[in-house]
Amino acid sequence: MSIEFYGWEVTYDDVQHLQAQQQPKSGRLYIMYHGTKVQTARDIIQHGFRQSPDGMLGAGVYISRDQKKAERYPLRSPVTDRVVLKLRADLGKVKRIDQDNHPMQKSWHTQGYDTAWVPPNCGMKSVPSGLEEDCVWDVGRIEVIDIALAPNTTILAELRGLIAQNAQSRMAVNGQGSEGTCRICKKAAPSPHSAERCWGCGANICVLMNKHFCPVGS
Repeated sequence: MSIEFYGWEVTYDDVQHLQAQQQPKSGRLYIMYHGTKVQTARDIIQHGFRQSPDGMLGAGVYISRDQKKAERYPLRSPVTDRVVLKLRADLGKVKRIDQDNHPMQKSWHTQGYDTAWVPPNCGMKSVPSGLEEDCVWDVGRIEVIDIALAPNTTILAELRGLIAQNAQSRMAVNGQGSEGTCRICKKAAPSPHSAERCWGCGANICVLMNKHFCPVGS
């Protein structure tokens, strides 16, 4: 016997600013940060993230909920060439890595996890700063929403302008209103929401709607 679902109802706690010492929960969106060079920041905003081929936690995108951690990178770049991107990240299924030579330190993704999390002050020698760090496998789980730090006001304005341009270019395709709200769910939409068609009643819906009632399944 098969069961078909034609709607949903969800409850949001809107707690995205999780503290660094708190373990992230699967399926939640979090505000996070990534430190990079000025030109690389431009490329990321315009074309998206690319995986680092390797690192302490293997391949992926390295980000943190601790802005101070992001401000340290790139390690050998002068402060005049450092930018901290403010992100919204869906961490998916999270694996805690809290010791050197952890058996899943670089194989977590092959074991079904989306993100590896190193908690702060866990004693790992490979993290001498003791600051929280995450490695996200799928670049599609990370979205740039603002600039947390830039070398000067000129670069800050330029990068924020690029973020705004990207959002504007996707609004019509994804059902966004011109006033920064989703035309379907009516919520504030600093970044585009995905518009889909209900497979039951055919209504145009937003995947971030709190509730969708489908008369076909009633």
